[in-house]
Amino acid sequence: TGIAPKEVYVDRGYRGHAVTDTVKVWIAGARRGVTVAIKKKLKRRSAVEPVIGHMKNDGRLGRNFLKGTAGDAMNALLCGAGYNLRKILRQLALLCARLGININRLLIGNMPNLQLSS
Repeated sequence: TGIAPKEVYVDRGYRGHAVTDTVKVWIAGARRGVTVAIKKKLKRRSAVEPVIGHMKNDGRLGRNFLKGTAGDAMNALLCGAGYNLRKILRQLALLCARLGININRLLIGNMPNLQLSS
């Protein structure tokens, strides 16, 4: 995009990389100068990492068959969209299951007691 980040939140494996003076690097596990807001951002980074790992393994982000940098961007965007659609479908399935259970309870609750003759 041509825009350099102002802050970078990284793990301890990033220590050896050369970074310009314009970028502030926050390393996970550091204790000096870490405010509550920075801790929240580091925790958010830790929450996003497993999602990227799952997208690489299960969501086709691990290998790109599209050509060029535009293909790279499209592949990442489509993988993210697929991940979000799977999340939405999972929530809809849960909602339908809950609705079915509640409708079943209402129907059974309104039925007269049935006695089986032996």
